[in-house]
Amino acid sequence: MILILLGAPGAGKGTQGKMLSERFQIPEISTGDILRAEIKNGTDLGKQAKKYMDEGALVPDEVIVGMMKNRMAEEDCRNGFILDGFPRTIEQADALKNMLAETGRKIDYALNIMVPEEKITKRIAGRRSCPKCKTVYNIYFNPPKNDMLCDECGSTLFVREDDNEETVRNRLKTYNRKTAALIDYYRNSDMLMEIDGDGEPNLIFENIIKRLK
Repeated sequence: MILILLGAPGAGKGTQGKMLSERFQIPEISTGDILRAEIKNGTDLGKQAKKYMDEGALVPDEVIVGMMKNRMAEEDCRNGFILDGFPRTIEQADALKNMLAETGRKIDYALNIMVPEEKITKRIAGRRSCPKCKTVYNIYFNPPKNDMLCDECGSTLFVREDDNEETVRNRLKTYNRKTAALIDYYRNSDMLMEIDGDGEPNLIFENIIKRLK
């Protein structure tokens, strides 16, 4: 099975991706993880990517596509995989389709996890993290018992630099401008499955499994 996870930042793609990976015993492939691995291993593609990232520029499609092609050719992807963060553009979607066609494979579904923007803003801007034990809270949905202190170890919680409302809204605008076109792309290819992502993660997961069956 080959699945693509679509959805705005904070929609829960990572959570559902991990659960789907465990259920179907196929890897969840994150573009960010691959970039970091290629750079750490000093591959040619990793060196190219690092050059762009050091300059604050976007990594070009051909570099990203090259990395994804290498990753999808690995043994653990033989029975399928789940993509999170790729493709991001129509050009990348076309490249992915062509890469899979070369090996006689195709995408089964693109899961679009839908969550209202106000809920996403609260999910991200409300996050508070413990620097010591890494426990994560949310002041709206899962607040600590004592204001800014961790329930587990008593450390003072902190707010990540990009976890503020203005940054979140800008990220959502960027997503809607650049990535939303993919929703129509996969809808027109009869691959789109729209998922209500506003709820408890386990219930969302069970709904996805029912739909896939």
